[in-house]
Amino acid sequence: MSFDPRSTPVDRRAEQELEARGLRYRQVDPSDQAAFDAWSQADARGFHHPRPREVDLVHERRVFADRLVRGVYDPASATPAIPIATVSSWPTGLSVPGGRSLDAWAVSSVTVAPTHRRRGIARSLMQAELRDAASAGAAIAMLTATEATIYGRYGYAPATRMATVRVDRRRAHWIGADAPGRVHLVDPASLRELAPQLVRRAVSRTPGEIDRWPALLDRVLGLVDPESERSRSIRAVRYDDERGETQGFATYRVVRDPDRPGVLESDFIAAATDDAERAIWRVFCEIDFVDEVRVQLRSVDEPLPWLLEDARAVRFDDVGDHLWLRVLDPVAALSGRRFGGAGTLRLEVDDPLGFAGGAFELDASTDGRAEVRRVEGADAPGSVPVGGSRRSRQPHGLRLGVRELGSMLLGGVRATTLARAGRVVEHSRGSLALADRLFSSDREPALTIWF
Repeated sequence: MSFDPRSTPVDRRAEQELEARGLRYRQVDPSDQAAFDAWSQADARGFHHPRPREVDLVHERRVFADRLVRGVYDPASATPAIPIATVSSWPTGLSVPGGRSLDAWAVSSVTVAPTHRRRGIARSLMQAELRDAASAGAAIAMLTATEATIYGRYGYAPATRMATVRVDRRRAHWIGADAPGRVHLVDPASLRELAPQLVRRAVSRTPGEIDRWPALLDRVLGLVDPESERSRSIRAVRYDDERGETQGFATYRVVRDPDRPGVLESDFIAAATDDAERAIWRVFCEIDFVDEVRVQLRSVDEPLPWLLEDARAVRFDDVGDHLWLRVLDPVAALSGRRFGGAGTLRLEVDDPLGFAGGAFELDASTDGRAEVRRVEGADAPGSVPVGGSRRSRQPHGLRLGVRELGSMLLGGVRATTLARAGRVVEHSRGSLALADRLFSSDREPALTIWF
């Protein structure tokens, strides 16, 4: 999707719903400094962040300059210029199995003030976002959820998991293969020019990753407020392969009490090759005067335990869901990924909101490419096709909800697991086994940022 999301008109249905409650739903222009700064105050308040400083507001204006920013206002509130609810969104790419990118609609900044709960405000906002995403041609909508019980009612479901990887540095003895290149300690600012292209390559390797925006890299590299204590504590390593080409980098900082070993903390590793990933982990595990390595937002399938003599030196803590997907166009969503082999599978999808419901036939070839089409009438699951090239027996098929389809899309959960939970129904014997094979992914899906 290549267009300016700010050209999307305010959803009329949501506008009318909120107006009936005495509220105003309107678009916020990030170039309108006063209006956007008030919106940013509400966004920070909703996530219990400190009131933003001017340097933070300058950064936020850059982040949201190309996004669709909306607010809900209460003219009767004590501060009518500050919205009582916020949301932002933008079109972006989502990495899917096979190294391809799917057109997606990212939703963020969803807040409702505690003074305005239980009034249907979030429902109006979230359903408007789905209509905006569908109108823009997005195959899916997606978000990262701070609350796990809110978004299922709109058809979202968890599709990736995350973990905090903790390493007992004192027990970490490296036995993994040496990377053929070299790791350099570098000034974080020196990475700014090469980071976007390198991150794009790194993102394409793992299903569930999304496109990074420039202002995110500025934060990671400590360039938003360079003189702050946190920015000055950021260190960076860069991995160059045996040809001298950069294949990865990471940022970290060490926090510690005076005269005591510290904790190495990192929340950003960008590795375009396995060699780069191993080399960065080795540096982290071998830094002196550190008792623990703590890396956030990592895959639950991290290979690190297999690189150390004592695998128990590694713990995976805070394991939980992270990226949530909402399928809007099953044909586009399924056609966009590669599958784990050949086979034909029909999916009968239930969607109470009406975006993705229907019956669909997925016909995958041996190279994992699939043709997907909507089927109706005599072609629907449970019928018996007749004549020509169609089978004369009932094909393999499943009945499932749009939430289950979203969870399966990247390969993060098996159809058999969902069936054991009573959330997927098998039309004919062997359908679940076929679905498990088709929807498998070579890499565990993961998202290594918040948005």
